Amino acid sequence: MGSKTVNWKQNLNVLWFGTFVAGIGFSCISPFIALFIGQLGHYNATETSIYSGLAFAAPFIVKMIVSPLWGYLADKYGRKPMLLRASFGMAVVIGCMSLVTSAWQLIILRLLQGVFSGFISNANALVAAETPKNKIGHASGKLSTGNVSGTLIGPMIGGLIADVFGYRYTFLITGVAMLIAFFLSVFFVHENFTPVVHEKGEKQPHFLSGIPTAQILFGMFLTTLFIQATNNSISPILSLYVKQLDPNSTNIALVAGIIQALNGVAMISIAPFFGKLGDRIGSHQILKFGILFSILIFFLTSFVQMFGN
Repeated sequence: MGSKTVNWKQNLNVLWFGTFVAGIGFSCISPFIALFIGQLGHYNATETSIYSGLAFAAPFIVKMIVSPLWGYLADKYGRKPMLLRASFGMAVVIGCMSLVTSAWQLIILRLLQGVFSGFISNANALVAAETPKNKIGHASGKLSTGNVSGTLIGPMIGGLIADVFGYRYTFLITGVAMLIAFFLSVFFVHENFTPVVHEKGEKQPHFLSGIPTAQILFGMFLTTLFIQATNNSISPILSLYVKQLDPNSTNIALVAGIIQALNGVAMISIAPFFGKLGDRIGSHQILKFGILFSILIFFLTSFVQMFGN
C-alpha cells in the first residue's frame, strides 16, 4: 500500500490544541479538588485531605502502569487510534466528573482518566514520524509548548471557571474541549503507519543496557521522583490552605489556581538562565543549589499563616 501525502503542519496545529487541552485536563482540578470533595459529603478535615490526595494521584498512578501497554498497541496499530482512544475516553470521563455525588465516585473516574492517558506521548510520536526531517526540531518544540502551556495555566483556568460558574462546570467545559480535540483528530490528523515487526521469541534489551552512566541515571530517577512527590504533595490541599489563610475570600479556587500556576511560570522563565549557568559552572552545582533553595522556600512557606495573620 503506497504512502499518502500528509500535511504535517495541519497535524502539528491540531495536535498542539489537543495536547494543550490534555494538559489542562490533568491540572485544572488541582486548585479546588479539596473544596469540591468537601461539597460531596460530610467529611472532616482529615478525610477531606486523604480523599483529595487519592483523587489527585489516581490518574498518574494508573498512567504509570498502563503506559507500556498503550505504547505496545501504538507500535502495532498506529498512533492515531491511540490519540482517538485517549481523547474520546478523557472527554467522556472528565465530563462524567461533573455528575459525581461522592468522593469515591470522583476517585474512580480519576482512575479511569489515567487509563485513557497517552494522548501527549502519541502526539509527539506521530508528529516526529510525519514531519520532514529538517522540520522535526521546530515541530517538536512547538508541540511541547502545548502540553506545558496547558499544564501551567490549567490550574488558573480551572479556578476561574470554578469561581464564576461552579466546580462542576470546570469538568463539563474541559470534557467538551477534549471532545472537540477528538473530532479534530478524526478528520484532520493523518499518518502513514507501518506496524513495528518483532521476531517471534525476540528478547528486548533492558532499557539501561548500553548506557555507561546507568548508575547516575538511576540516581537522577530517584531524585526526580522525590522532588516531584514533594512539589505535588501540596496541590491537593492548596485550596484548604488558602481558605485557612483567608476564610472570608470569595474566590479561593482562583487564588489557589494562580498560586499553583505561578510555580510553573517561574520555572519556565528562569530555566534558560540556569541552563546557561549550568554550562559554565556545571549542572551538578545547579542541582545542589536548586535542592537547597527549595528546602529553604518550603521552610519559609510554613510561616505564611503566621505572617498573614
